[in-house]
Amino acid sequence: VDVLVVHGANPAYDLPASAGLREALARVALVVSTSPRIDETSALAHFVAPVPHALESWDDAEPVAGCWSVTQPAIAPLRSTRTLRASLARWLADTRDDADLLRSVWRTKLASGGFSFESAFDRVLNDGWVTVDERRGGAASFKPGSVGSPPRTEVPADGSLALVLYAKIAMHGGSQAHNAWLHELPDPVTKTTWDNYACLAPETAERLGIATGDVVRLSVEGTAPMELPALVQPGQHEGVVAIALGYGRLGTDRFTKIGPQWLEARPTVAEGGTVGRNAAPLLVLDERGLRGTGRVARVERTGRHEELACTQDHHTLEVPKHLAPKRGEVRDAVRTTTLARWIADPQTAIERHHAPSADLWAADHVPQGARWGMAIDLSACSGCSGCVIACQAENNVPAVGRDEVRRHREMHWIRIDRYYAGDGDETSASHQPLMCQHCANAPCETVCPVLATVHSSEGLNQQVYNRCVGTRYCANNCPYKTRRFNWFDYPRDDRMQNLALNPDVTVRSRGVMEKCSMCVQRIQGAKSEARRRGVPVADGDIRTACQQSCPAGAIVFGDLNDPASEVARAATQGRAYGVLSEINVKPSVTYLAQIRNATAREETR
Repeated sequence: VDVLVVHGANPAYDLPASAGLREALARVALVVSTSPRIDETSALAHFVAPVPHALESWDDAEPVAGCWSVTQPAIAPLRSTRTLRASLARWLADTRDDADLLRSVWRTKLASGGFSFESAFDRVLNDGWVTVDERRGGAASFKPGSVGSPPRTEVPADGSLALVLYAKIAMHGGSQAHNAWLHELPDPVTKTTWDNYACLAPETAERLGIATGDVVRLSVEGTAPMELPALVQPGQHEGVVAIALGYGRLGTDRFTKIGPQWLEARPTVAEGGTVGRNAAPLLVLDERGLRGTGRVARVERTGRHEELACTQDHHTLEVPKHLAPKRGEVRDAVRTTTLARWIADPQTAIERHHAPSADLWAADHVPQGARWGMAIDLSACSGCSGCVIACQAENNVPAVGRDEVRRHREMHWIRIDRYYAGDGDETSASHQPLMCQHCANAPCETVCPVLATVHSSEGLNQQVYNRCVGTRYCANNCPYKTRRFNWFDYPRDDRMQNLALNPDVTVRSRGVMEKCSMCVQRIQGAKSEARRRGVPVADGDIRTACQQSCPAGAIVFGDLNDPASEVARAATQGRAYGVLSEINVKPSVTYLAQIRNATAREETR
């Protein structure tokens, strides 16, 4: 190879050392990387020709056979960048810009589809896509024979453990390791942020004398030993040790310290600061491709301890034995039942508590117009955490860093609680998104000495930042623990980074309480648009950030006082209940109980 152009990949990081990539690159006369930022591969390249972000460039795609789409620049280029298409053209003495290059390709594509170019391309630019005959599109057929059987993970019999390398939902292969939001996103299963770790089954951890946070040394034949903190993971196979990929990237340690010391503490890429450890050297590269299984690891204690930044310390809803009148009693914050029980008797399948009928508020406290509320279907929620990131982006929620998360000072306005039930092979998990419940009898409102938290005429619990003096009485009185205290003036020094802030939402200063607002800026925007058009706000006109981003459609939002609204219909379903409704706080968030398949143990009862 005389010239190597690396595009959309980072093989110097992704491949194990046994692949010999670094030695091979040293023999190439010209290596060009198109990475938009310095990474492990571009650091070895002779030239870096960065490509722009997708929002800055033209592109096209065929997401499904017969559907051709075009994306256009949404913003002007922020840096001196060029797409690979434009760079290749320029290197071949073609000086056309990216838009002209795209048009020339589409002129041929649309002609092959039987369209007139000018009218069809204008329609594509307006709609974003065009449908063509699949047969003309030339869709390729799938060849099942090209995919081999997945390799089995064999559990060693000599006391060592089978190594399994996996991709976390936020980090994947590490391509987004520059994003502090994703580092601080709690893993849906372990609820741990900022690091990767060695996951061990409870039985294995007990046998080896290892507790969560104990640093262990993993010895894998053919690679250098790796030290990682351990995490005891219920439900995991006792013969397996699992490690997440995507960590140990150069320069990422600058995110872990947020606060007054942040600017002085961040290292550069050259200084080699990292978040977590790179597990890619433990991958297996053979004729079947790149695999995360097939190796054996020996795990031993080092005697050191490293506290993990975990956002949840309680992992079950079972009542402690000294408090429970009968063994196995569980709190009903997450209500579940099996499909068989639900079909047999929907009325009694879900245990219900009687909420007190007494009310300390006057009758005129009830909203007379709209009353905004939300419903969340726990059967649909997979805990993917897309809503958490959407809320963070929409509402300018800061990342606080590993050290502050260890102090339980994370700032997410919405969290997803994860609870285990059962044990061993029958361990199951339930996920519950929890945000401010906008209670009609809000306990936070009665204790604020400066009226910084008040109730709106439309049923929202509002936080007035300019009044707040940070007493935190409201957080102490909130039974849901969904209010956040802003401990620092988090860094906003980067002019380019500040362009990501939502101008419709106030950037909070140090020392105030903040929480979910039900995306009140979107509510006000929809009301203004409805007034401009002279029509009422229709159901579905307002979509909160969490609702908009949920791939499972588990979240609905709307007017609870409109009986025809989707959220009002959900709130009257047989599965509907309010978390802690028995204490008469009257939450505006309704949950639909989780219906799941029965485990083997439940089927035998």
